[in-house]
Amino acid sequence: MKIGIEHIAIYAKDTKKLSDWYKNLFDGEIVYDNKKGTYFVAFSDKSMIEFCTADSENVPTALTVPGIRHIAFSVEPDEFDALVKKVTETGAEILKDAVVNEKGIGTMFFRDIEGNILHLISRKTPLV
Repeated sequence: MKIGIEHIAIYAKDTKKLSDWYKNLFDGEIVYDNKKGTYFVAFSDKSMIEFCTADSENVPTALTVPGIRHIAFSVEPDEFDALVKKVTETGAEILKDAVVNEKGIGTMFFRDIEGNILHLISRKTPLV
């Protein structure tokens, strides 16, 4: 059996603005627009995020409270610094500064424009 995660969904106040933000930051492509506020953004590995219209404001949570807490985006080691710079230039709230540890694993935590937590990760050797 071949199982994978096709997409996750983010409910947002402004789905167009948020989906464009992800598309531009991560070089994605809008592959679905129902003309009613639902968008799918696809990334180079064929994973997707669905953006749906929320009926209330997002209440940002702390990084370590229980529940699903972040989306991790993988980036090649030689592209990590450039993407960190791109994130910083968006004015995103940085939760944990970009670091590369002694094993060469680069990480950074930040919020998107609606307060959702994102994680950049760069591994010289993938876990799988």
